[in-house]
Amino acid sequence: MRLVVSGTDTGVGKTIAAAMLMQALGATYFKPVQSGLEDETDTDAVRRLTGLPDDDFLPEIYRLRTPASPHVSAEIDGVTIDPARLAPPQTDRPLIVEGAGGLLVPLTRQTLFIDAFADWGLPVVLCARTALGGINHALLSIEALKARAIPIHGIVFVGDPVPDTERTIVDFSGVRRLGRLPWLDRLNSTTLAQAFAQQFRLADFRPGDDRS
Repeated sequence: MRLVVSGTDTGVGKTIAAAMLMQALGATYFKPVQSGLEDETDTDAVRRLTGLPDDDFLPEIYRLRTPASPHVSAEIDGVTIDPARLAPPQTDRPLIVEGAGGLLVPLTRQTLFIDAFADWGLPVVLCARTALGGINHALLSIEALKARAIPIHGIVFVGDPVPDTERTIVDFSGVRRLGRLPWLDRLNSTTLAQAFAQQFRLADFRPGDDRS
């Protein structure tokens, strides 16, 4: 199974969700484009959160210094991003691929990240906020995925429990709810494992269990 983890916007919690899923599924982690190198990278964060060895992480294709949209970071660094180089590799284990920002973040002046997702044809796990504004952001993101015929594996809600928000998104979109990742006072491999065990079902991540 290969899954793309994306979000409705920047800072929604997709890196934490990716770490949780990587650990739960025994997966390899791949972040094709990293923008911003001064602080902890997303790969570094997932490695720290899970405590998994370096062999479980694939190197980024592009490592850009400026913490900004990839197209801007690349221009500042004098780098030309070739979307064809970003295609996730075949692996002998499950693979978690993390995007950058929201779905419509530009990779170049001609290509959005969602265009790369469409080329890959991999099912997307969409991370969506339960907070105010989450309904609009989630439904717009789902419409964008469906318009490009990108399979949607399901929604991971992030935040405090807001049952009506979750139900409304699921009812309008027809996309299944995978579970909710709550705010955790401590983030580490143990608390992520507990969150998955309490809020998610491993059966929903069986190979071939992709729904759009």
